[in-house]
Amino acid sequence: MLLGLVVAGAWYKGTHRTDTWNKVHQQKTVTIGIDDTFVPMGFRDKKGKLIGYDVEMAKAAFEKMGLKPKFQVIDWSMKETELNTGHIDAIWNGYTMTPERAKHAAFTKPYHEDNQVLLTKANSGINTPQDMHGKQLGVQSGSVGFDDFNQNPKVLKQYLGTKPVQYDTFDKAINDVKVGRINAVLIDGDYAKYYLAHNHSNEPMKLVKTNFPPDYDAVGLRKQDKTLRKKLNKAIGNLHRDGTEARLSKKYFGDPDAVK
Repeated sequence: MLLGLVVAGAWYKGTHRTDTWNKVHQQKTVTIGIDDTFVPMGFRDKKGKLIGYDVEMAKAAFEKMGLKPKFQVIDWSMKETELNTGHIDAIWNGYTMTPERAKHAAFTKPYHEDNQVLLTKANSGINTPQDMHGKQLGVQSGSVGFDDFNQNPKVLKQYLGTKPVQYDTFDKAINDVKVGRINAVLIDGDYAKYYLAHNHSNEPMKLVKTNFPPDYDAVGLRKQDKTLRKKLNKAIGNLHRDGTEARLSKKYFGDPDAVK
């Protein structure tokens, strides 16, 4: 498997531990940290415009709250640091709920489910995780896939003879699969399916399922921002009830598969 307020740095130095809703509401702007190469959650179209499931969800949710989202590209491995130092106000980019992340951020209610898969060449001979024996794997630094890899070693890690190669973005890992530097990349299923549907290169690729537990995406917020979390949960719930969530799921995933 997605990166503070416009003047956040001026008033938030990482030392304040109070609810920031009044400042957010006054400035009418909330800054969202994203990885803008993470299809289909947040990425650039051919004209460079930022689009994606989470981008549209965020715009719709914050519109209901009377706020305008500003999307800021960040180093995904530093996302919680960016959040808690006030450089961003939210992480909304396929941000999966995990116990480790819960130590540093507060989650909204989950709104989407995904699974980790392997993306490899169609002729690689890799059809199961066991087929990665002696092969080279790529992972994204700071991703839930990398966490799953280390926390559930019997699923995939036990078959590898070397440490995985770490990348800052998935697109770089995929390019290395294509040229043969690595054999597969552990990646969010949504990303893999979207890539396969839109891949027009001369190098056919395929998706290989794994037995990692399912991932549940939520918005990451500072723990003290209880008011923002409460209001955002309500807005996301409204997007489910008014059909926006289902429409965007169909647009980007093919069918409505948000968490019910």
